[in-house]
Amino acid sequence: MFREETELGKSLEHQKQLGELGGLSLKKRRLRGTCRLFVWHLRNTGVRQIPCRFVHLYHVANNRLITFQYFNFLKRMYVTRCNKDLGQRAKPKSNSIVPPFHELQQLDQEKKVVHKISPVSPVHQSWSETSSRNELREMKSAAETEDSVIPVGAESKEDRRWKEMKLRLDDLPGILARLSKIKLTALVISTTSAGFAMAPVPFELTCFLLASLGTGLASCAANSINQFFEVPFDSNMNRTKNRPLVRGQISPLLAVCFAACCGIPGIALLALGVNPLTGALGAFNIFLYTCCYTPLKRMSIANTWVGAVVGAIPPVMGWTAATGSLDAGALLLGGILYSWQFPHFNALSWGLREDYSRGGYCMMSVTHPGLCRRVALRHCLALIGLSTVAPVLNITTWTFPIISLPINLYISYLGFRFYRDADRSSSRKLFFCSLWHLPMLLLVMFTCKKSVLEKEDKGDLPGGSNEMAMEIRLP
Repeated sequence: MFREETELGKSLEHQKQLGELGGLSLKKRRLRGTCRLFVWHLRNTGVRQIPCRFVHLYHVANNRLITFQYFNFLKRMYVTRCNKDLGQRAKPKSNSIVPPFHELQQLDQEKKVVHKISPVSPVHQSWSETSSRNELREMKSAAETEDSVIPVGAESKEDRRWKEMKLRLDDLPGILARLSKIKLTALVISTTSAGFAMAPVPFELTCFLLASLGTGLASCAANSINQFFEVPFDSNMNRTKNRPLVRGQISPLLAVCFAACCGIPGIALLALGVNPLTGALGAFNIFLYTCCYTPLKRMSIANTWVGAVVGAIPPVMGWTAATGSLDAGALLLGGILYSWQFPHFNALSWGLREDYSRGGYCMMSVTHPGLCRRVALRHCLALIGLSTVAPVLNITTWTFPIISLPINLYISYLGFRFYRDADRSSSRKLFFCSLWHLPMLLLVMFTCKKSVLEKEDKGDLPGGSNEMAMEIRLP
């Protein structure tokens, strides 16, 4: 009896579950039939409302989910389709690293280009006219603001980019002055004038002007050729990156022509208008500066000594222009200029070590900093000894070494500070001291110079100058 009751209970529960499942399936069937009836009713009635549009968009989207962003996209496509004149202004993005010689072509390509948006098949043309007009107004206003903003940014970007400089006749004198290093040329002419003035002969104005002009032209030629050779290296240095050839303000051919137009007449003036010895010294100095010193700057630290010889030749040329001979006095003046250049240039290069290293130049301050400081101190002390030799060679009186001793001791003290501290402050002080030390030393030397009459009494005048001195003494 007990087993029959349990089996009867299980059968009743099973029938109950089957009834529930049948009820659910019946509900689903009824729901599906209702949906189909609703869709059939919408299609047959011809009312194109939002449900039909949902169904159509669902088929167009290829089983993709319909989102708010997708509706906005379709709306923009509809506006574009209805307004064929609508376009979008685009500007191509430039590469981050562009070769300098292709930047002009890239700037031309970066001009404004109007691209029309490719049309897309409209979903339906029943969008409200008010919404399309508002969207069109917004896009037109955005295009107008873009037109007003883009040119300003483009101009500022073009201003920052490299572009070729156009040569104007008004700027040509200044460009040629920077090409010839006019300040350095003025220093060369002044040292040549000092050598001419220190010569133990009477002063001749014509010879002095010819010697100064010829030396200045030779210096302009040498400096121009130097800049012509060093364009790729000067472009890497902050101190020299604004030179005319580096910036493209003048062509290399014009620079070479300018150097030839200065060098040939300059050497001709020195050789024919002054004397052949001075002309030979001028030609040798151009060769030494352009063909020896310039390439050595990237090969060996010996370039500093060669450059000191180049700077020591102008006062020797002034002496030979006045006397026509190479005497001990000319060598003494050359020695003073030779020693002065080491504290001057070593102190300058110490503050420009990063620049010289970036430019690929082999300088003592970069490769041998200890030697750079020692050489500067040695030649500061050598100036004291050279000043003492001047009265021994009967060029000045004994007052010259005494008067020049304070300024020589001061530059020696700054040279010692530079040797001991090895910092930018001490190098700057030594450099600025060298700027006024040389003209003051030469001025004191000229004031202590022995007169022509004193040398005539002692018979120390060079040959051929005694008659001229006698004529000066005659009433």
